[in-house]
Amino acid sequence: MADHRSPRVTLLGFTVPDDLLAEIIARDTIMPTQTHTFAWSLVRSLRAADCPVHLLSAAPVSTWPSNRQIRFRPGRFRQDDVDGHLLAFVNLLGLKHLTRFVAAWRTGSRELRGQRTDVLLVHGVHSPFLWFGVLRARRRGVRVVPVLTDPPGVALPTDGRVVRLLRGLDVALVRAALARCSGVIALTPALADDFAPGRPRLVLEGICAAGPATVDDARPGAIGVTRDIVYAGGLSRAYGVDRLVEAFGELPGDDLRLCVYGRGELEGWLRERAATDRRIAPPQLLPRAELLPRLSRASVLVNPRPVDQDFVRWSFPSKIIEYLAAGVPVVSTRLPGIPAVYDPWLSFAEPDTAEGLRAAIAGVLRLPPHAARELGAGGARFVRETRSPAAQGRRMHDFLADLTGLTGPRPAPADAGAFAPDRVG
Repeated sequence: MADHRSPRVTLLGFTVPDDLLAEIIARDTIMPTQTHTFAWSLVRSLRAADCPVHLLSAAPVSTWPSNRQIRFRPGRFRQDDVDGHLLAFVNLLGLKHLTRFVAAWRTGSRELRGQRTDVLLVHGVHSPFLWFGVLRARRRGVRVVPVLTDPPGVALPTDGRVVRLLRGLDVALVRAALARCSGVIALTPALADDFAPGRPRLVLEGICAAGPATVDDARPGAIGVTRDIVYAGGLSRAYGVDRLVEAFGELPGDDLRLCVYGRGELEGWLRERAATDRRIAPPQLLPRAELLPRLSRASVLVNPRPVDQDFVRWSFPSKIIEYLAAGVPVVSTRLPGIPAVYDPWLSFAEPDTAEGLRAAIAGVLRLPPHAARELGAGGARFVRETRSPAAQGRRMHDFLADLTGLTGPRPAPADAGAFAPDRVG
């Protein structure tokens, strides 16, 4: 007889408290803000769907010497009425994976039993966590479901020969583990097709972390001294920031200002450009609470990521949902991982060159104020209603319930509306 309750979930990954994230950002070379935001959005979505959630988390840090802390200690934490355990590990190449696996085995085994877990949700393609699920959780009758946000083994320009060899081994371990999992939740169909073929899957490209909004809440291009073209994210050529700067330089108008928020290899170069062009603001790294108002006051938000890179077929940029939620017109390159349902709310730069970006931004700037407001407000309604924690949590609840054989009770459906509008402008 079927059990009429929602699946109990243990989320194994990198869902750490906000204060720990702030410490990591202050002293690390990486900026795991999007990982943090998505992880907590997963938690809120599952809880909105009445799934009890417990956390097993490791600090999302770069390997020494990029992060100078070597030993990370275990501990307990509680945030947003959710309890979690921090896993201990040694932050040295090779030992990092081994010690995280040992910590997951010791602490995780006890927690799966104590929480009476139905589903072990593994955030990302971290082989120690996947193999803990395959070797330990699955044998306890727990369904193991990875959340695929990126492909495994992405090489970095700074990787040496030894690191590249280890990454290749890690990819093989990840593929072998994914083949033994109960199903996957993937940001794009390509991630599931290429790395977990034949596994049951739910494609869930993101979650809107913003709260409910009305049309009046979204007022792009607030009247002021300047019209801001804004980018927020990694400041690198891989993300097309250099093309955006080149495109902006060709836009006429003394009232235009380019604002970039984030950190990366181009910070110094951007400061040099800002020193010679008063329309370019120096780059800033802002806390999320300060960044979001900046996004909502922009005239245009831009995602300039080039489309010809190998990894983009597996990618759905989380900033697309965050941009749209701000209620501001959005310009983006046409990445293959962006579903067609987003098309009415995005102005595409085609081709993805500096000239293509310039033309797309100029087209948005030419929109009459009422058309810009309607475009921004429509995009905000779309993501806040159809990609909200309630809507995405309901989809995850049903997927996990099917995998576990649990049958209820389903949370009441939210009114997502019929989003099939005419293109504005």
